[in-house]
Amino acid sequence: MRRVLLPVLILSLWSALPVAAKPVPYVLEPAESVVGFETDFGPDLITGAMPVKSADLVIDFDRVENCRIAVALDVAGAQASFPFAAQAMKGPKVLDAVAFPEMSFRSTSVRTEGDAARVEGELTIRGVTRPVVLKAEIYRQKGTVAGDLRQLTVRLTGAVQRSDYGATGWSDMVGDEVRLVILARIAQSE
Repeated sequence: MRRVLLPVLILSLWSALPVAAKPVPYVLEPAESVVGFETDFGPDLITGAMPVKSADLVIDFDRVENCRIAVALDVAGAQASFPFAAQAMKGPKVLDAVAFPEMSFRSTSVRTEGDAARVEGELTIRGVTRPVVLKAEIYRQKGTVAGDLRQLTVRLTGAVQRSDYGATGWSDMVGDEVRLVILARIAQSE
């Protein structure tokens, strides 16, 4: 997957913006989106990405609390910076892709926090659902005029503890914290 956050203009969309009068559905452009992660591996980092299976996105620029996100990820398609790490990550001691082929996130609350949004939701990994908080920023595509919200890039960041989900394999070598950087290219539904 390619990284999509090229030079873009950040929008302060979470503040009052008279461009939308209602919630607007968006579709994800999977080939232009990436769910990236990293975790510690001794003094090194393991980085990787996981493909998006499906996404349901609604953004309300007037009332941020009306925004909602639901995403499903393909665990079996996960890749990592070390080949053996990808195999171990998908194995029964970590994500167990055979028994749990999908990971999902569903927002429960969205609110403004400065020029970004705080997205609270439920993340399900290995059949275990826990609350998680992500920071969301929205960017307008380079070259578009102010107010053109047809195509956007959303950047979500946060962290989870893999042990909270029973993904405890190789804890003596691999860190517990998994840091997330999610870049999603979205377009308004026609």
